[in-house]
Amino acid sequence: MQSDITSRNEKLHVGIIMDGNGRWATRRGLSRVRGHEAGVEAIRRIVEAAPKQGIGTLTLYAFSTDNWRRPKAEVAALMTLLRFYLANEVQSLVKNGVRLSVIGRRDRLPDGIAAAIARAEAATADGRTLHVRIAVDYSARDAILNAAAKAAALTSLTREAFSQLVTGEAGLRDVDLIIRTSGEKRLSDFLLWEGAYAELHFTERMWPEFDAGDLAEALAAFHGRERRFGGLQAILPGDVPSLSRV
Repeated sequence: MQSDITSRNEKLHVGIIMDGNGRWATRRGLSRVRGHEAGVEAIRRIVEAAPKQGIGTLTLYAFSTDNWRRPKAEVAALMTLLRFYLANEVQSLVKNGVRLSVIGRRDRLPDGIAAAIARAEAATADGRTLHVRIAVDYSARDAILNAAAKAAALTSLTREAFSQLVTGEAGLRDVDLIIRTSGEKRLSDFLLWEGAYAELHFTERMWPEFDAGDLAEALAAFHGRERRFGGLQAILPGDVPSLSRV
């Protein structure tokens, strides 16, 4: 099936729940903050590897709405890392044709971060090699709830229109594969609408350890599965229906 995907130039949408930074650090006698720093290095590795492995859209779960309940010092450190990433990675993203988007709420982020996000999105808007979506202060249930509130004002509604309300953009490919690191086996309020028919891959590897080989392993498992979308026959990647047609 890999040859079918390559020949049809189908670029996948992969979501990753980047879990295990704190446990990775604790097991090494390091601070949890050091684990998050190592997690940023893993992001760099996977963003570089993704286009080479047939991925066109990569959605990374960085900070959930529920993560505000973590200790204030850890939250502050995560926000500092987000500032650092936005300030230092944009030039590399532009050079490599990577478009950056941030999904989730921005009104609760510390001063200056929302503006930094907007600048990074504008600077990388022309990227065509890979679309990286980072979920920050994100809740899939909140995204669906907000979309429903907006939809209430419409006289007619299609799945395509509702998908755009949920995701914030038209034509976004539904998620093909969701990967979660660290051995946990749950979705944790991540991409519940656009991932309705996503294949799931769980790995024991902690996120700071995750590399191109781990991504290739997850994709190999994905390519070996039959995706029937409720039907009886497997559907090739080029024929994957969107949620509007499932």
